[in-house]
Amino acid sequence: MGFNDFMKNLSGNRFTGLQGGRQDIAFMRSLQRDLRTKETTSIPLDELQVIVFDLETTGFHPDKGDQILSIGAVKVTGCQVEDEYYSPVRYEKILPPSIKELTGLDEAELKNAPEPANALEQFFKFSGASPLVAHHASHEKAFMQHASRKYFRTPFSHRLIDTSFMYRIAEPDNPYVRLEDCCTLNQITVTGRHHALGDARLTAALWAVYIDKLQKLGINTLSQVYERLAAIR
Repeated sequence: MGFNDFMKNLSGNRFTGLQGGRQDIAFMRSLQRDLRTKETTSIPLDELQVIVFDLETTGFHPDKGDQILSIGAVKVTGCQVEDEYYSPVRYEKILPPSIKELTGLDEAELKNAPEPANALEQFFKFSGASPLVAHHASHEKAFMQHASRKYFRTPFSHRLIDTSFMYRIAEPDNPYVRLEDCCTLNQITVTGRHHALGDARLTAALWAVYIDKLQKLGINTLSQVYERLAAIR
């Protein structure tokens, strides 16, 4: 599936989460129970619902005070886009000029944004117990682990799929790491880079391409993805 065809599937209805609500510990505990019982590794990739997401942050180290500035996500079943989520996250300090230039975010937008716990709660309501997908997911994993402990007193228990799992199998000679380079290699037009929703859209398009490539290799489930990865390590 080409990028333009993929983008035609984008829903006009976006789950923005801008109204927010109180931190809901009961919901998060219920979600933890759902995550423990949800089995996704045997579902065919072209039927599997995932949440492709991206975070913009002030840096790389949540344990040293770096914070989430925005969250963008695309809900995808197979190669079909179903919905989107986007929210800036309240931040009342002065943004470093490099972050403002990179992300396009500004202090006024972030000052009036939902509190971190509210934005994250709305994201988890959007995602439910579906697996999460991110491009080089260690960054997102670190911030989600830290935020789950800080705001909800729960572990971050979602299955997190790194796009590198896919391209290491589908494109073993791929020399690229950056999202824009992987997209260009796969004829995906790069737009909205370093905006959380823009990057989530690009990663979702890449996910759709890799599902198609893996299926042509006879790999049809996450279980088979993990088996193949174990064989090439």
